[in-house]
Amino acid sequence: MKLTWFGHSCFLLEGSKSVLIDPFFASGSVPVDPDLVAVTHGHADHIGETMNLKKKTIAINEIAKYLAQKGLDTVAMNIGGSIIEDGIGFTMTPAIHSSWLEQEGFGFYGGLAAGYVIAMDGIKIYHAGDTALFSDMQLIRDLYRPDVALLPVGGRYTMGPDEAMVAAQYIGAKLVIPMHYNTWPIIEQDMLPFKHAVERTTGMAVLVLSPGEGIELNPEEFSR
Repeated sequence: MKLTWFGHSCFLLEGSKSVLIDPFFASGSVPVDPDLVAVTHGHADHIGETMNLKKKTIAINEIAKYLAQKGLDTVAMNIGGSIIEDGIGFTMTPAIHSSWLEQEGFGFYGGLAAGYVIAMDGIKIYHAGDTALFSDMQLIRDLYRPDVALLPVGGRYTMGPDEAMVAAQYIGAKLVIPMHYNTWPIIEQDMLPFKHAVERTTGMAVLVLSPGEGIELNPEEFSR
């Protein structure tokens, strides 16, 4: 599987299928054509280009219904649920955050914010969505055993690096990739201290990607 970060919380997973998560592109251009889209919550910097992509979209029930009314092919699920869609496993996990569909004037409630554990080609990716630190991340470790954790670190609207370090320990994935930072000055962070602290005190690796940069993931690297 290849994992590519496009900045903010937007990741593309490419394997037997291609899955685009939270398709917000700061440039406004969409450089990919995925098979599936997964949305974590209703804020504009996460729904992003979902409508323009016109792909089958996985989301929490309220967002799925909203997008379906706009003509999209949607797959609704909810916190704690698991589905197989086009051969790819999706489990929707809790996230502590708000969710507001901002595209319709004042907007309206978008259901709960969420994360995903996505299983494809022998690898499990945990995309935490926008979230604060919460102790039940340890249940995500115990139940789903993710290999890779994509964690927000920007602070202000999500947990920051200090909380994300605890989150990484709770989740126990072998590889941690930070996200949701440096998109705007208000969430600017230096990831090198975070990387050094995690790698110095745990057996986990931290990969700091640049927007547009990717990595090949081999299931054998994560065998326990």
